[in-house]
Amino acid sequence: MEQTNHLFFTISALLFTFFSFARSQSFIGVNYGEVADNLPAPEATAKLLKSTSISKVRLYGADPAMLRALGGTNISVVIGAANGDIPSLASDPAAASRWIAANVLPFIPATDISVIAVGNEVLNSGDASLAAQLIPAMQNLATAVAAAAPNSNIKVSTVNIMAVLAQSEPPSSGAFPSPILPPASKRILQFLTKTKSPFMINPYPYFAYRDDPRPETLAFCLFQPNSGRYDPGSKITYTNMFDAQVDAVKSALKGLGFPDAEIVVAETGWPYRGDSDEVGATVENARAFVGNLVSHLRSMNGTPLMPGKSVDTYIFALYDEDLKPGPTSERSFGLFRPDLTMTYDAGLSKSGSTAQGNSSSAGAPAKGSPAAATAGWCVPKEGATDEELQTNLDYACGQAGVDCGPIQPGGACYEPNTVRSHAAYAMNQLYQMSGRNPWNCDFQQSATLTSANPSYSTCVYPGSQ
Repeated sequence: MEQTNHLFFTISALLFTFFSFARSQSFIGVNYGEVADNLPAPEATAKLLKSTSISKVRLYGADPAMLRALGGTNISVVIGAANGDIPSLASDPAAASRWIAANVLPFIPATDISVIAVGNEVLNSGDASLAAQLIPAMQNLATAVAAAAPNSNIKVSTVNIMAVLAQSEPPSSGAFPSPILPPASKRILQFLTKTKSPFMINPYPYFAYRDDPRPETLAFCLFQPNSGRYDPGSKITYTNMFDAQVDAVKSALKGLGFPDAEIVVAETGWPYRGDSDEVGATVENARAFVGNLVSHLRSMNGTPLMPGKSVDTYIFALYDEDLKPGPTSERSFGLFRPDLTMTYDAGLSKSGSTAQGNSSSAGAPAKGSPAAATAGWCVPKEGATDEELQTNLDYACGQAGVDCGPIQPGGACYEPNTVRSHAAYAMNQLYQMSGRNPWNCDFQQSATLTSANPSYSTCVYPGSQ
């Protein structure tokens, strides 16, 4: 019976992985920035998006050509009102009505506009006057859209950076700074709760690593095996920075009396290139972060404080923005190039395969190379130490959905009772469940893919045919 249950689990996990590639996921979105002079035509971008599992797009404005191109695609769209629009929207309800008439009504219902994001990072802009006008602008826009399109269910929100919190470590201590709380933040949260609109936040594990560039921090930020970080307040051990940051926001909202507020990740990403002093900005790290984030979202595990449901997440960004000022990393977040080929393969294609034109010049493996294979089994490298493998074993068995019962005493894979054998089974099972992408078999460079079936006797490794 144990063997039958294990086989059923394996087949179910693989079927889930296969079908998750074949359709869009409602929780995976992408940011579309336009600070560039080389962007593809909107129609080409819409076609590209339909070839992926991306189901949501966030625009920073309300570009009419892009909104028209997204019509009929079933891709939901967040549009933005610029910071410069806030004073007029706040002071004049008629201005809000005109904004809706120009930027919403011509495109619905063909284009699925889901949210109007009013301003960007306003509460941390340093402009107290602008922050004070944010909630009146949001209220006027909400009133205007309700009057002009009462059946549209379009929400109104605003986007914040993690610095909107006074504290975020450990996650259970997440809190808003009390001096700015009344009236701006709390009034916004009251509005969002009343209108059932999401609290939108930009958590970036990349910046956490940049500020603390240790190997253990990198593993924690990239969803790779690590010892975890214990939160004494909640008694939860976090295994990745993304969950820790999102749960810090959850704790802050709960602390203010808004425990049921919906959280949406409006931006998160990792640059694939940077200046010589920008630690961690590499193709390998970008692929690992985005690929593992996508796998994490697809697992539907959620976060420790919000289990069983993936947070809607918009990855930054669809394309590079070559006109952005600042360091090289600011212009190096794009998942795709202007010629519509992948910068690197993050597992977003509906087929689960590398897009055409994926070149090794950007660090992506060529088709047909061992690193590009997505079948087979994940096993320890020859030179991997027992210490590394014990860390991998503990990490893999701690992930939701990974069944380490077969390597427990009496299990079909308990013998040989060695760290290497047990780690091999657990690492492979996590690889199979996470999407069978090359980066799912990295384990801080202590693992490798093989086409040789490691099953033996009655021990059947997931992935066996």
